[in-house]
Amino acid sequence: MTGDATATGYGFTDRIAAIYHKMYLNPAYRLLLLLAGAPITLIIFGVYQYRKARDGSRKQAEDLRSGLIASGNKERLLEEAKDQLRRKYAFFGQTVSAEQIDREAERLASAKFEALVQERLHNLPLNGNHKQNLSFVETFHYLLGHPLFFAITWLIGLPMYLLMAIYANPYGKYIAERLFMALFVILGVAFLVFTILYISPMSPAANILGETATDEQIAAFNHLYGLDQPYLVQLWNTLKGIFTFDLGRSFSGNENVTVSIANKFPVTLTLTVISTLIAVLIALPIGIISATRPNSFFDYTFMFIALLGLSIPNFWQGLIFILNFSIKWSWLPATYSPNNWLSAIMPIIVLGTGLTAAVARMTRSSTLEVIHEDYIITARAKGLARRSVLWKHAVSNALIPIITVIGLQFGGMLGGAAVTEKVFNISGIGSFIVDKQFIPDIPSIMGGVVYTAITISIINVIVDLMYAFFDPRIRSKMKQY
Repeated sequence: MTGDATATGYGFTDRIAAIYHKMYLNPAYRLLLLLAGAPITLIIFGVYQYRKARDGSRKQAEDLRSGLIASGNKERLLEEAKDQLRRKYAFFGQTVSAEQIDREAERLASAKFEALVQERLHNLPLNGNHKQNLSFVETFHYLLGHPLFFAITWLIGLPMYLLMAIYANPYGKYIAERLFMALFVILGVAFLVFTILYISPMSPAANILGETATDEQIAAFNHLYGLDQPYLVQLWNTLKGIFTFDLGRSFSGNENVTVSIANKFPVTLTLTVISTLIAVLIALPIGIISATRPNSFFDYTFMFIALLGLSIPNFWQGLIFILNFSIKWSWLPATYSPNNWLSAIMPIIVLGTGLTAAVARMTRSSTLEVIHEDYIITARAKGLARRSVLWKHAVSNALIPIITVIGLQFGGMLGGAAVTEKVFNISGIGSFIVDKQFIPDIPSIMGGVVYTAITISIINVIVDLMYAFFDPRIRSKMKQY
């Protein structure tokens, strides 16, 4: 029983050491690994240096260095460096003193000599019974064999182990990497938007206080909202407010920006999500039918309607809907009201028209491309039912570009909903940003744009996960890299 437990524990530490070694070989993960386990890193480094000294590595290096100097290697490198420098300066017609050439030659020769020492040292076996040179990772593996160190690492290195657990799970690593990249995208968007607003010639104080405002009043306004502070200070305060969900109060109306966005953003998001779902449910069957019956009446009709949907501007379509369905026939409300679901029908159709057309056309082209592949012909030759071949083999393999279009279009709908919101008088995030833009109300604009970018980044992560769900090739790559 004891032997089994020992074997199990030994295998577990080996698994941890293997993950640590794999992460250490990756420069990006190495930095995160060393920082996440900073206390452990210091312990490992100290033991590593002690073991190197104890095992004679330093003495071996000194002996090798002395031998290379005695054999004239350093003098040869010094003379080569001087010769190269003289020829270089002569080629460019430069006059340089002998002292300067000696200093530069000494620096170059020393660097090459140390590189030569390390190269020779790497090829030499260590003294003693060790069969290979000690390494930082090997030292960590060695220390894991001590129960006390193993227990201590869990107390002071929990963030490191959490990072290793994420790395060891292909799906967790896949999600974490994309969320990390999304973080840089969000920071880039915040930096770009703030910089544009900062260098904008428009003055929030002058626009809000009016033309009659005195210089003292404008200065007091700028001081109240921190607009008189340096650029970097304002940028830092803005970024801190974004990530702590505390953007302060808006310049116009003195309303809490976070609360305002929390009230307006769900409206835009709800309409966009419903439009996307309805568009996908309509577009996928249309695209598949058109692909299975190319150049037929249905194909030409559906693709013509899809082309019209892509060509019609949203604002014009919304105005036509209001003129006909609200003013002429009085079937639907002209303006949106959260308490009346009928008022959401026209905005949803207007938002989803372009997406429906784009997804239908992409579904048709992607399915057409797939159904002529060799594996589809083979499946038919084996006698599989036409419907089974279509849904199990063709459509499932054609979904990757379709999912890409849906993700891109969703981001475009969410970010470009301002026009539709203005037409139907929807109090959403799009119209909120547009209204604040002309002041410019920096906290409100930053909050609206950045939180929209965060939502789009999350949607892109979901799209990437859907790639892996529908395509086994991507899943296999995830497990390998």
